[in-house]
Amino acid sequence: MKKFNIRKVLDGLTAASSSSSSAAAASPQSGNRENDMIQETLQSEHFQLCKTLRHGFPYQPSSMAFDPVQKILAIGTQSGALRLFGRAGVECYCQHESGSAVIQLEFLVNEGALVSALADDSIHLWNLRQKLPAILHSLKFNRERITFCHLPFQSKWLYVGTERGNIHIVNVESFTLSGYVIMWNKAIELSSKTHPGPVVHISDNPMDEGKLLIGFECGIVVLWDLKSKKADYRYTYDEAIHSVAWHHEGKQFVCSHSDGTLTTWNVRIPAKPAQIITPHGKQPKDGKKPEPCRPILKVEYKTTRAGEPFMILCGGLSYDTVGRRACLTVMHGKSTAVLEMDYPIVDFLTLCETPYPNDFQEPYAVVVLLEKDLVVIDLAQIGYPIFENPYPLSIHESPVTCCEYFADCPAEVIPALYSVGSKQKRQGFSKKEWPVSGGNWGQGTLSFSEIIITGHADGSIKFWDASALMLQVLYKMKTAKVFEKPRSKEEKSSTDIVDEDPFAIQILSWCPESRVLCVAGVSAHVIVYRFSKQEVTTEVVQLLEVRMQCELNEVESPEGGGEQASAVSTPGTSSSPQTSLPQSHPSTSSNNSSDGLRDNVPCLKVRSSPLKQSPGYQVELLIQLVWVSGEPPQQITSLAVNSAYGLVAFGNGNGLAVVDYLQKTLLLNVSTAELYGSTDPHHRQPRSPRKARQPSAGFCDGNDSSAAPEDRCKSPTSGSGSPCNSDEDSKHKFIDKVMSKSKRISKTVANDFAKISRKINMIADQKDERRLRRHCSLPGKKQESCVKEMKRKHAASFHETSLCDPNARDNSFSRSRSSSVTSIDRESREIISSFYFCDSLSKKSETVAVPSLWVGTSLGGMLAIALTVPSTPEQRMQQPVGVSFCGLVVRLKGGILHMAQLDASGTLLPHVYESWYEANAPEEERERPRRRRPTSPPSSQENQDCQYAVVCSEKQAKVVALPSQNCIYEHNITETSFVLRADVVTMTTGVGIACFCANGHIMTLSLPSLRPLLDVNYLPLTDMRIARTFCFSNQGQALYLTSPTEIQRITYSQETCDNLQEMLGELFTPVETPEAPNRGFFKGLFGGGAQSLDREDLFGEVTAGKASRSLAQHIPGPGGMEGMKGAASGVVGELARARIALDERGQKLGELEERTAAMMSSADSFSKHAHDIMLKYKDKKWYQL
Repeated sequence: MKKFNIRKVLDGLTAASSSSSSAAAASPQSGNRENDMIQETLQSEHFQLCKTLRHGFPYQPSSMAFDPVQKILAIGTQSGALRLFGRAGVECYCQHESGSAVIQLEFLVNEGALVSALADDSIHLWNLRQKLPAILHSLKFNRERITFCHLPFQSKWLYVGTERGNIHIVNVESFTLSGYVIMWNKAIELSSKTHPGPVVHISDNPMDEGKLLIGFECGIVVLWDLKSKKADYRYTYDEAIHSVAWHHEGKQFVCSHSDGTLTTWNVRIPAKPAQIITPHGKQPKDGKKPEPCRPILKVEYKTTRAGEPFMILCGGLSYDTVGRRACLTVMHGKSTAVLEMDYPIVDFLTLCETPYPNDFQEPYAVVVLLEKDLVVIDLAQIGYPIFENPYPLSIHESPVTCCEYFADCPAEVIPALYSVGSKQKRQGFSKKEWPVSGGNWGQGTLSFSEIIITGHADGSIKFWDASALMLQVLYKMKTAKVFEKPRSKEEKSSTDIVDEDPFAIQILSWCPESRVLCVAGVSAHVIVYRFSKQEVTTEVVQLLEVRMQCELNEVESPEGGGEQASAVSTPGTSSSPQTSLPQSHPSTSSNNSSDGLRDNVPCLKVRSSPLKQSPGYQVELLIQLVWVSGEPPQQITSLAVNSAYGLVAFGNGNGLAVVDYLQKTLLLNVSTAELYGSTDPHHRQPRSPRKARQPSAGFCDGNDSSAAPEDRCKSPTSGSGSPCNSDEDSKHKFIDKVMSKSKRISKTVANDFAKISRKINMIADQKDERRLRRHCSLPGKKQESCVKEMKRKHAASFHETSLCDPNARDNSFSRSRSSSVTSIDRESREIISSFYFCDSLSKKSETVAVPSLWVGTSLGGMLAIALTVPSTPEQRMQQPVGVSFCGLVVRLKGGILHMAQLDASGTLLPHVYESWYEANAPEEERERPRRRRPTSPPSSQENQDCQYAVVCSEKQAKVVALPSQNCIYEHNITETSFVLRADVVTMTTGVGIACFCANGHIMTLSLPSLRPLLDVNYLPLTDMRIARTFCFSNQGQALYLTSPTEIQRITYSQETCDNLQEMLGELFTPVETPEAPNRGFFKGLFGGGAQSLDREDLFGEVTAGKASRSLAQHIPGPGGMEGMKGAASGVVGELARARIALDERGQKLGELEERTAAMMSSADSFSKHAHDIMLKYKDKKWYQL
């Protein structure tokens, strides 16, 4: 005992004196000499941090554009982001530095460029001819607000409409303003006394580029003659205009208005509309004007060569349709189809066969951008079916609550998940291919497979194939199927501990080799799943109820309650579980105690009817924590499953439990203090009166079944206790009652606060975003206080447990773990924060590695539990698993986040597992493999270490030699912040620790020496979503949920960064622009075709002059359009462009050769004809001619 204390003192002194660098703690010289022999292969040059891809639906979309030749779709968002989509697997993410909302996007069709207009009155030119698009030019307007932009097809002049009603013209090659300006007072009637409002529409006449149609918000439309600089016609309507659309012949246009009407105008008849219709208005019989409807926000008018034109619009519904969802209306001839959408419509575009506006459009699809989805409708098929979306845009189908990332998975896992997931796909999609088909896939690939698992608020879990920088859903499962769902809010159970989303997934633990999945939900339940390729029907869900009671109980035990045997084992002994079988449905034996408090009641009601389980993941066991004497079960804070041992461990603020999911029995249920036994280093408050635990909650110690443990757990206020007659005893008992009742009230308040906190974190994402943006704008100390507040909320939301006692631990690393009740009582509650199953030398006296469970706590303690697992499968199903406590192994600052194990050579020992087998196969066909164990270390001799435990906490990392338990390396990761996520990761060249801190730093450390290899200030903790979902994986991969709908993948591997350009897809591919429509003989003869305009001559500096310098500020980029065309990246793109150039050159040479031959033939003909004339008149006199 003295030796232990002295070593801890030395360790503490070393930790206090060490800076942020590796330092050897006090340990035997032999250990240091042995460790010096370990050659580390990881170096700092193996690490580099960069973003790779962003998956998911663009968060808060605001605009959309489509290139009809390149087949590329662009979406802008309210945060200034750009998402570009090509064929499946070709995606790109860009970000405007200002972060302002993107109000409009315009493609330079088939030029590999995009113009974006932002809410901060700036326009930008993006180069899409490189794999990572970049801004070439920017123009910032100073005096006017941009409201609308228009870029004609095959034009370099961009029309920019402003809030003042003026139109400016920008050269997109040089991004300079032309001196040509259309002023609002010249466009409208001179007699008009009011301002027409902002410009809401600009478009040129499809048949005459010299005529510009300008729509003002007030309802005035002007046809402007660019050459004569005056208005040809003015069209006036009483209602405000939202959009305008041309007929391809340029003789008619349609306007949508704020009263739900569509007006059709003949160009040469401006006096009144040719037609006024209200698509969704009720037509009165007396011929009066229809009742007004909601505004029609956008209309598109598309013609077909063989049939009636299409008129497509959004909005315009009647005001009496309360609660009706957003609709897209398709009017084709006399038929009108109203297509309901799941979310409000942001924008829509009609995809047509030709990019030329003066030809029959031939629409074939409509792209509808919704607030939380992207839908493409097939216009060519009856019923207008939608296309199957190939992009991973359903991440947010239900809010993501947790996330795990697995790289280098077994090769057969992805095909197995895909085979069962392909049967879940919806039917009824369009049979045509996805119309957004531009771009090319990258040439490089990663040699390992990757899987992402997301848990959601509705209890669903999705498996994603993330290999080769792509993302596609493999399989989806619903954990809520095992529970009864209340039909209405009135039927909601009173035992729920959360107000909304009681099935939300909180923690995931998955073994890829055995395909065993274990999930923990917010309603204090754990479900164990096994993978099967066969469908089964489960008559009764196997249920195990666990009664986890707080060591420092805050609930007053009921008077006269009967005493029960202790459910706590004595530390240091080996015990067997009780022979109690799991219950088939929720416990109904003891619902309420004598004073009306809920007791032994689970939070959720288990399904009572048979459960049909499709191929895939099927329920093996359901574990539920129950209410204890009116106290709700605390949420689970840590979870681990191991297929080799057949065990699942979970813990919370009350303690930990270990369940044998093969035998369906509870092995262990103890508080954290009982793990320490007599060596508990913490000073704990005297226990308040408490009720004894039930035998079903744990196991009875066969060697210590006397009255001692019973007295330890017995409530002093129960009837069986000895009477207290003295006034002093009565006083103490009265004080205890008052304290326990006050704690109960405080606990109720704390639970309500926790419910609100969870609701804010998991549901109100938009409020979080607004609050966090405001936090990010705070300078200096305010931002630091913001981080501290986020830190407190992080602990309160996910642990729902007590405060660490600041007097018991160093204030520099103690932090809030729960709500107000513990801040009142100042209890030293130790929470189970992590688990690790392994074969280890957990005791100093051990010489052979045995199955063990390492337990990490929130106060920095790492404890070990030895397990005795029967060796053969037959014995495993018949004999119980033995458990014995090994005590404290090492202590660190801050809560333990991750643990791992190295062998004597410093190589990471893989976790033990049992390979997957078909559990539902007949016995004669079942081939159950033996469990796989890592390479066992040689038998440890005295004073010789052959294993190393790697332990990482919120503040420190330590490497401990086993079995001596000497700390050989120690590193203080951070002093001013705390680590949110830490993992021991395998790289191509070695093993290291990866950490993500709350101050935004991403760090890597070598193993076992803990040398810092990477430290990058990447992403400050401004959102609890990041803390909840950030996770590392092997091979230098990591990800986090950057918004409620998007996953951001990053890499910290130098190798991946070097190969990233080859792996990324190309957006721009060389494609020939379709030929212009044929004008026809008569149109060419009589001038009835499209009229072209020399815009260069009209808008150029020579004719129009220079614009005012104060109007806009030009921010030049790296080059102009000509330089941009030559800046394409990738060998494939260069070869393709060279091939096309050669084809064009060959075609031109061929044409030249044909013309040369024709000229030679003509010359020969002329020579022959001249020779004949010469012979005819050769012998004649002049007077004979």
